[in-house]
Amino acid sequence: MIIAVIGGSDPAPQALEQAEAVGRGLAERGHTVICGGLGGVMEAACRGAREAGGHTIGVLPGANPAAANAYVEFPIATNMGVARNAVIVLTAAAAIAIDGSYGTLSEIAIALNLGRPVVGLGTWRISADDGVEDERILRAADPAQAVELAIAAAERAPAGSAASSSAAAGTAL
Repeated sequence: MIIAVIGGSDPAPQALEQAEAVGRGLAERGHTVICGGLGGVMEAACRGAREAGGHTIGVLPGANPAAANAYVEFPIATNMGVARNAVIVLTAAAAIAIDGSYGTLSEIAIALNLGRPVVGLGTWRISADDGVEDERILRAADPAQAVELAIAAAERAPAGSAASSSAAAGTAL
């Protein structure tokens, strides 16, 4: 499957370590990482995946594929700015959000609107006015649990969703 790793471009060191471990864990399980292709969480996840022999896709906000971080195997230049966030989420069977700012929040919102599974690791908490947290964001305590939750949720996705379609087709780059 293709799993998105979404997160900030200027995160705390702990988030970088988590992202690298998530990328590595996804690659070790045979899954492809898709992300925004730039620095921070995106670069750390790609580094972990590539060092474990996995594949990485970077969906870039600009027109230059050379702007991708050094660990992106397949850069996709969109010249779409933050609108590329929809491409990332639409391509992924699930998303793992680590840290992040408003771009990450937009990816979480798009994923939830599309019914894509979202796993949160030290990221946004979304609640209604009554304070009840949105339970569709699965909370992980560590990178290994984030990987397991994302894979399991994608495998359980309803028939006809992108998650189930990519799993059924055995999507791997």
